[in-house]
Amino acid sequence: MKTAPKTADVSINNIYQLNGRVPIAKAIPFGLQHILAMFVANLAPITIIAGAGGLDTASIAILLQNAMFVAGIATLIQLYPLWRIGSRLPVVMGVSFTFVAVLSSVAANYGYPSVIGAVLIGGIFEGTLGLLAKYWRRIITPIVAASVVTAIGFSLFTVGTRSFGGGYAEDFGSAQNLILGLITLAVCLLWNALAKGYLKQLSVLAGLIVGYVVAIFMGKVDLTTLLSGGIVALPRLLPYMPEFNVGAIISVCIIFMVSAAETIGDTSALVSGGLDREITGEEISGSLACDGYASAVSSLFGCPPVTSFSQNVGLVAMTKVVNRFTIMTGAVCMLLAGLLPPVGNFFASLPESVLGGCTIMMFGSIVVSGMRMIAECGFSQRNITIASLSLAIGIGFTSASEADIWNIFPEMVRSVFAENVVAVVFVVSIILSLVLPRDMDIKKPAGK
Repeated sequence: MKTAPKTADVSINNIYQLNGRVPIAKAIPFGLQHILAMFVANLAPITIIAGAGGLDTASIAILLQNAMFVAGIATLIQLYPLWRIGSRLPVVMGVSFTFVAVLSSVAANYGYPSVIGAVLIGGIFEGTLGLLAKYWRRIITPIVAASVVTAIGFSLFTVGTRSFGGGYAEDFGSAQNLILGLITLAVCLLWNALAKGYLKQLSVLAGLIVGYVVAIFMGKVDLTTLLSGGIVALPRLLPYMPEFNVGAIISVCIIFMVSAAETIGDTSALVSGGLDREITGEEISGSLACDGYASAVSSLFGCPPVTSFSQNVGLVAMTKVVNRFTIMTGAVCMLLAGLLPPVGNFFASLPESVLGGCTIMMFGSIVVSGMRMIAECGFSQRNITIASLSLAIGIGFTSASEADIWNIFPEMVRSVFAENVVAVVFVVSIILSLVLPRDMDIKKPAGK
């Protein structure tokens, strides 16, 4: 006669279920793993955009604190929706790299308040598009979504490599950075291979912890900054009053459409890789609405748009940990980081090479998820044409060595597409999906 499993054992298995409670002591490590995986990337875009707008260090520090707070709020809304805003999926939100080029240009040409005004209008635009997704969602066919997911994975390879080599520091590619990245990666792989049960899914956290400790001994962590900025500090609302420039708003709204495509791809990959099913229309609508309206709120705190983080999609695909309560503990940690400067300083001090050692494998998982989605669509001639041509054009036309191919296009077109493989794949795959005939397969003659 079999004995009933212990309650704790049943509860911990809930990490692989969307709903259900997990013991808080077990949930927090998984939540922290998600936050650590995206923390540095969440802060970097603000530094770049604010720098282009001429903001000083003290002003940027305020925006970084605000960004952590907003990312935590946006993640909570994705997990536990307000009305139709939010997807009920384990989506982690953060400041998006997608907007860096266009917002840096807006900041440099029109000033940082114009960035805030454009993000406010653009966020409302995307959020409204999300609520109306049922009217236009059918143009995002499964093969289009699969192609976009694959493109997202490819686009992150250079991000992972940049982090592995040390980020944008002067010693990029140094022996110290490469050794640190390799140690972190080796810990992740060994933990994944040797750990048992649910502990196996904490390989990224193990790599981050060991890598961080090694980085301290290597002198790569400045411990004196951990207590800077006081103990408690409230986020500052409206640090900059928004200004509305028509050209800036149009440019940013176009990028919001590209970001919407990335969000559809991210959430589709998350549902496919983590929940082993297709995404629903309500989930797409809710995720886009949260993307947009949370970005509008982000602008009120002086920050760029927030969106779903592909790093965390890769983490879900690799670990299969999809429990909303578990991810919620990470969102609460993000909120605390926005309220308690020492917590935020600790997360922000994570060396890039450590992050790269953990994420480089996760980004590969996103490509594999995209390939699996393509396979699930079926290898009809039409699907092969859409996926292969959109990826060939997207990856080829946005590679740094071929950037001159965009020279004949206006600056606005170049800023949107020249370095954004996801945007190009999205547009090309949609066009092909709309114009190609439904039945392209060669039919065998009757009687053969």
